[in-house]
Amino acid sequence: MISRRALLKRLAASCSLALTQAEISWSSGPELRNFAPIWDAHCHLHLVPGGTPEERITALIRFADRMEVERLIVSQGYSAQMHPTSGQLREENDRVLRVARLFPDRVFGSVYLSPAFPEFSLQEFDRCVRDGPMVGVGELEADKRCNVPEMDAIVERAVSLQAPILQHTWLKAGGNDPGESTPYDLVELARRHPQASFICAHTGGDWERGIRIIRSTKNICAGIAGFDPTSGVVEMAVRELGAERVIYGSDVGGRSFASQLAKVIGAEISEDAKRLVLGGNLRRLLTPILQAKGYRL
Repeated sequence: MISRRALLKRLAASCSLALTQAEISWSSGPELRNFAPIWDAHCHLHLVPGGTPEERITALIRFADRMEVERLIVSQGYSAQMHPTSGQLREENDRVLRVARLFPDRVFGSVYLSPAFPEFSLQEFDRCVRDGPMVGVGELEADKRCNVPEMDAIVERAVSLQAPILQHTWLKAGGNDPGESTPYDLVELARRHPQASFICAHTGGDWERGIRIIRSTKNICAGIAGFDPTSGVVEMAVRELGAERVIYGSDVGGRSFASQLAKVIGAEISEDAKRLVLGGNLRRLLTPILQAKGYRL
């Protein structure tokens, strides 16, 4: 007897696999190459085919090659629970460390932390970023909203190494989950830390509101990963924020590279703006920490 939860999980995995397999047979053509290098700010191993981190990242690299995506920023491992324990955080970070070390020329790791465990999070930052190969923080999800005081020490530690922070945000019609952040929460945090660099993951999902909410807070970029490739989202983000504050990501394996790239490639913006969104802006944010760590740009 299969439970409803198990059935849904199998269905989601099969849909994700079908999407990625469909990408293999599709030729990207010259259009994507015109915007190289493409860097994806928002990737997970969640729902990717394979039994180990190494098998999953090998599959992702194969799919990324078809889409001309040069670099992947991977976080969260297999995506732990929305309220992970400190042990789960470490386990997921260990998985990301494994894939970053396997493909150092293609994969950058980003550390998974939680304001519910502030001291542990600082230790984990030091292990994975200061003393390890990771170059960013997040995607940070639930546990506590990101405007809580416990986030301040985490942000300060990120600032010390100029590591950008990818913060999950959402604006749900029926109300967010307990501890789930909104763009309003991120604005509050970013204004407390003007030297930090933030990416507003999903731009709140309700992107028309999210873009307006973060508009006046210059150290927040709009992350356009992980919602339907609706016409107009990139155009509005570029118009309201400037092309320099819009960052492409896919949110694979929950989404496909192709559908998320379509948001940018099909947008009615200049080719120069597309190059910034698809890689230039993320490359700029990461350059200080990459240079400090000796990465080849």
